[in-house]
Formats: sequence, C-alpha cells, structure tokens
Amino acid sequence: MLLQSSWFETSPIMAWSLVGLLILLVVLVLILLKFINLWVQSYMSGTKISLFQLVGMSLRKVNPTVIVRGAISATQAGIPINVRDLEAHYLAGGRILNVVQALIAADRADLGLDFRQAAAIDLAGRDVLDAVQTCVNPKVIDCPQNGKVAAMAKDGIQVLAKARVTVRTNIKQLVGGATEETIIARVGEGIVSTIGSSDNHKQVLENPDRISKGVLSKGLDAGTAFEILSIDIADVDIGDNIGARLQADQAEADKRVAQAAAEGRRAMAVAIEQESVADIAANRAKLVLAEAEVPLAMADAFRTGNLGILDYQKIKNIESDTRMRTGIAAGEEAHLETEEDKKKMRGQED
Repeated sequence: MLLQSSWFETSPIMAWSLVGLLILLVVLVLILLKFINLWVQSYMSGTKISLFQLVGMSLRKVNPTVIVRGAISATQAGIPINVRDLEAHYLAGGRILNVVQALIAADRADLGLDFRQAAAIDLAGRDVLDAVQTCVNPKVIDCPQNGKVAAMAKDGIQVLAKARVTVRTNIKQLVGGATEETIIARVGEGIVSTIGSSDNHKQVLENPDRISKGVLSKGLDAGTAFEILSIDIADVDIGDNIGARLQADQAEADKRVAQAAAEGRRAMAVAIEQESVADIAANRAKLVLAEAEVPLAMADAFRTGNLGILDYQKIKNIESDTRMRTGIAAGEEAHLETEEDKKKMRGQED
C-alpha cells in the first residue's frame, strides 16, 4: 500500500491514464456485449455492417435490431440495399421490415419494384406488402359493398344489380392513385348508366353481361391505384315499377292542379253572382224611386191641366188589362207544363 500510494504520488499522469484506459476498456466490453450478437449475425449472413455502424445507429436513435434484420433478409434474398437508406427510412417513420418483405416478394414476382418506390409507397401511408400481394394475387371487390345498385330502364322498371370487380394493384400509380372507394363509385355509376340506356328491363335480364361489357368499355381504372381485370354481375333482380309510380304521382298532381283551377273558377262565379245580386238590388231601388215619382208627376199634371180625369181612367184600364193578360199567360204556361209532365209519365208507364 505504501508502494502504490507512493507510485501515484510520483506518477499521477500515468495513474490517471491507466484509470482512463480501464474505463474505456469497460465501455468497449459493454458495447461488445450489447452489439456483438447483431454483428455476428450480420457477419455470418454476409451483410457488411460494422460495430461502429451499430454504435452510430444507437446514437442516432435508430433501432439496430430492425436495421440488421432488414439488411440480412435483403442480403439473403439477393437484393442490394444500402444500410444508410434503411436508416433514413426508419428515421422518416417507415416500416423497414414491411418494405423489405415487399421488395423480396416483388423481386420473386418480377414486378420491377425498387427500394425508392417501396419507401415512397410506405411513407404515403399505403401497405406496400399488401399492394405487392394484391398485384400477384388479384382480389375481388363487391360493388356495392352492402346492398345492390338500383337503376331504371327506359320502360320505367327498376333493376337491382350487384357486381364483383376483380382488380390488381398498379404499382406505378400506387402513389397518388385513387383507392377502392373510387373504383366502387365508378362501377356503380357505370351500372346505372348501362341499365338506364336499355330500352326495357328484359334486355338486362336476358343479357347481364352487357352491363359488365358496358362498364369495362368506360375505362374506369384511369387515375386509380388498381387495374380492373374483370367485372362480373353476381345478381340481378327486378324492383318497383318506377315509371308507373311516377305517372300516378304526376296524374295526382295534375288532378290537384285541376281541382285548384276549378275552385278558382267557382269562387269567381260566386263573386260574379254576388255582384249581380247587388246590381239587381240597386236597380230595384232605382225602380222604386222612379215609381215613387210617378204619382208626383201625375199630381203635377192634374194641377197644370196636362192630364184629365178621362186620361187617368184610360191609364188605369190599360194597367188592369196588362195584369189580366199577364195572369192568363202565366196560367197557360203552367197548364202546358202540367200536360208535358203527364205525357212523360204516360211514356214511362208504357
């Protein structure tokens, strides 16, 4: 102990250097223990990843395990991938293993997919592995997903149709291309257009393939991330008679319009009748006023000598004769109506 203390006192620089070397050795041993397994795996698989790169990944907040597993899978599949590219994609929030598996599947299927395209598809939020699998193994989309597409032929009969669309992924248009919802909407629109252009519903029932041919001819996969391989009509049913119902609704509406117009005319006739009654009452009032002035005029004529007693008697006789003739005429008309009624009654009894 005395020798050691004296040695530290005589050579402090060498002592601190030795302590530093010991600490560095301990750190190196810990790093080796942490990354030696990954380095051995990468070395044995032929992937060129050094211990310093593994340490750098840890310092850059990159998970070395994910990078090494992805690099080993790509190397074993014969796909050249730069470790720096894997790190950059990981730091951008990408899914390394998913991209590597998609690259392996695309290479086996000879789809011509490179790492930049796969990384772009993955960062765009698409499942690149599912896209590659769909490109190799096309999938079927029900159109619509629930229920059936309702359309009306020219004869007014409603036709219900359900289609199944077989699609595969178009890798080149996967970034920025429309999704399945666009395919479903376009196919539904094409079904409605094709059925609507049919002269009658029997043509659709006899040849359902005219719907699929008409829809395929429209190029509905333009601008989408899929390529339509076929459109098959799964089911066709007859719905309601829309034309007859529309005609009935139109007839009901026309009837209401006619009733409203007739009610307007009736109200106008009632108003005119009331105006006529008012005019008659006004004329009667004028007549009464005029008749009231006759005695006054006759009295004035008597006073002035323009009318004598004999003239007045003649006027009275004329009025009496007029009333008598009017009564006779009214009696004859009543008698004639009674005779006509009797003849009608006899005819009905015969």
